[in-house]
Amino acid sequence: MKITDKLLQAHSETESPASFSFEFFTPKTSQGVQNLYDRMDRMYNLNPLFIDITWNAGGRLSTLTTEMVQTTQTVLGLESCMHLTCTNMSLEIIDQALENAFKSGCQNILALRGDPPLDGSESTGEFKYAKDLIKYIKKNYGDHFNIGIAAYPEGHPEEPNADSTLKYLKEKQDVGGDFIVTQMFYDVDLFIQWCKDCREIGITIPIIPGIMPISNYASFMRRATWSEINIPQKFHDVLDPIKDDDDKVRTEGTKLMIELCQILLNSKYVNHLHFYTMNLEKSTLMILEGLNLIEKNQVNDAQPWRKSLNPNRLNESVRPIFWQNRKFTYITRTANWDEFPNGRWGDSKSPAFGTVDTCDGELIRHSPKKALDLWGKPQSLKDLSNLVISYLNNKLSCLPWSDGTVTDEINSIKPKLIELNSKGFITINSQPSINGLPSSDPTFGWGPNFGFIYQKQYLEFLCSSKYTEILIKKIDELNSENNFNFNTLSYYAVNSNGDLVTNTKSNDVNAVTWGVFPGKEIVQPTIVEKISFLAWKDEAFRLLKEWSTILNKNNLSSKEKNEENDQQSIDIENSKHLLDSVYEDFYLINIVDNNFVTHQNERIFGLFSDLNALA
Repeated sequence: MKITDKLLQAHSETESPASFSFEFFTPKTSQGVQNLYDRMDRMYNLNPLFIDITWNAGGRLSTLTTEMVQTTQTVLGLESCMHLTCTNMSLEIIDQALENAFKSGCQNILALRGDPPLDGSESTGEFKYAKDLIKYIKKNYGDHFNIGIAAYPEGHPEEPNADSTLKYLKEKQDVGGDFIVTQMFYDVDLFIQWCKDCREIGITIPIIPGIMPISNYASFMRRATWSEINIPQKFHDVLDPIKDDDDKVRTEGTKLMIELCQILLNSKYVNHLHFYTMNLEKSTLMILEGLNLIEKNQVNDAQPWRKSLNPNRLNESVRPIFWQNRKFTYITRTANWDEFPNGRWGDSKSPAFGTVDTCDGELIRHSPKKALDLWGKPQSLKDLSNLVISYLNNKLSCLPWSDGTVTDEINSIKPKLIELNSKGFITINSQPSINGLPSSDPTFGWGPNFGFIYQKQYLEFLCSSKYTEILIKKIDELNSENNFNFNTLSYYAVNSNGDLVTNTKSNDVNAVTWGVFPGKEIVQPTIVEKISFLAWKDEAFRLLKEWSTILNKNNLSSKEKNEENDQQSIDIENSKHLLDSVYEDFYLINIVDNNFVTHQNERIFGLFSDLNALA
């Protein structure tokens, strides 16, 4: 969706709260990219109107911008704006960048000239000015892209005449610029006067102020000096005396920025704030909290899962629950999936899912060092259980099977999940049963207002073959005791060899989440069924193998032979043995309680009441 359309939509009512957006830059390392995706994923929940990603010309980094836009649009569901510079850029690179943005569903480009050559020579690129790039985009893509243009409220360092700077800005508007994003500033009075000057010369497009949070004194002064912007005396009076205390600088700097932003929002020129996050979140979050914008801008999800903005996936209305916590691999493996619009998985010959081998790179998105820092070297099944318990208690940010932190959705069953893991049953995914909560519920709600949400209890876990047999017997006995013409508990259990045990039919599709909304058919967006479960099985067990391989890489990195390293090698071998034994002996099991009305969230957990795999 175009940024200007989103602005109109967000501020269609007089009392609409201010909106905001975030800028991120491309990290220099692959691990930095993964960490940034995790940060973006968290900041999605703040409900930014859009994000933008800076352009880095030359080498791998230039293609990284388009790769990141593809990911943020397709996987993270974040409306994205791609920076594109034209200085020293070949037409081939510009064309490729625009084509990639177009294919990913990105409709927003921030068209920039970019920095001139450092040696003072003329640009060797196809275009000399940003307005030339804008004309080119318009010529080749018509109105597909919403084009942003940069502005300098306190003047451009290469143009001392303020009137000329405004004239050049209007020229960029007149050739196709749709909205303005400004350079950072701290003098709010100068900014508001500049907005007035823009309107007086006929600049009518939305003006989005660039807000730079103050995280520490050195970076505050360095950026202001580099950008050649004015620092009001009030900022000096507050920050200079505490410049050596980073915490105080951030606290007091945040107060100054909250005041600046509030003055902007009270003016007639601004209803949207664009934050230069510097790939950090705390300082920006503090400003948004101070402006009371977080709660007012909560995400209202159309589905219980993150909807992709890629045009190839716009019709997707159903997802298997197995990938609930692994958006990246799900999107990758279903990139060419031709069946998700109508949710059919009946044909076992269907090429619905790519194999695990089609995933680019490794399934674990962390470096060996980061993985070791996160998960250590579990020596026993109890250690593995304790890792999951730490995750459930929010002491770990992720697990091999879960890309992000746990959500409030599991709070009602968290004690039971912790109890299960303390008995040696390694939980991977779960949801509690829900019987008719309002669609506006802050924890479980999704879809249009005035609807009702339903869920069946779902549990997925790893279990030794010995206890798998016991559990299946218990499930069969429980089902035989009920008076229904369906299985109260349905299950799939499979090991790494693909030996499947189930009490379902081969073509069964079991909706485990659904919603009822006024004037609509019942929506069933989350399901459990055989074909996708077997596809997920391959991924779940391969994650064990990759984790074991990562441990070995850490072992090989030890160069000195000493007692400490010898012990580390022993610990790693024990950990590898543990993971290999889980791979070889354990089953991946999921259980659905199809009676979501009575004994809510009790039946499945009751199966384990007298079992303890660690005894």
